[in-house]
Amino acid sequence: MSRKYKFHNKQGAYFISFATVYWLDIFTRQVYFNVLEESIEYCRAEKGMEVYAYCFMPSHVHLIFRSSNEDPSGLIRDFKGFTARKLIKAIEENPQESRKEWLLFMMERAGKTKSNVKQHQFWQQHNQPVELWSEKVIQQKINYIHNNPVKSGFVTNPIDWKYSSARNYQDDQTVLEIDI
Repeated sequence: MSRKYKFHNKQGAYFISFATVYWLDIFTRQVYFNVLEESIEYCRAEKGMEVYAYCFMPSHVHLIFRSSNEDPSGLIRDFKGFTARKLIKAIEENPQESRKEWLLFMMERAGKTKSNVKQHQFWQQHNQPVELWSEKVIQQKINYIHNNPVKSGFVTNPIDWKYSSARNYQDDQTVLEIDI
């Protein structure tokens, strides 16, 4: 793994993106977004996560965050592990999930290629953290995160994407609270 993509500064703020295996569009139902939302709220309250920007897309998540406990790697590891277990269970138990068998098959298939996965792999294993070292870089990454749903063609205005901190920057804290 490149030295460029590691959490070197334990006190630093980081931009990370992580995606589902095979870029599966999992986040198409409210119940799955709820798991991400609740997990972020828990990590903020109990694990020292400071969130400065976020966007939940159908197949991936973007975050700008900092670990006040100075363990960004452990924080993201725990977040991804917990959400993977909760989301797999939510898929298995969702009677409205028409793609259930296929999604579980794909996650099982991905898990078979990794020695550290017991059954299903939900997230790709890399995060590619980028430490944010200047105001210019921070603003660049915030703009990238907020414009992701626009570039993907889901909305024409960043604040129209429900699961984006673009709303927070317009004084709308209805989905997730962030640290500004």
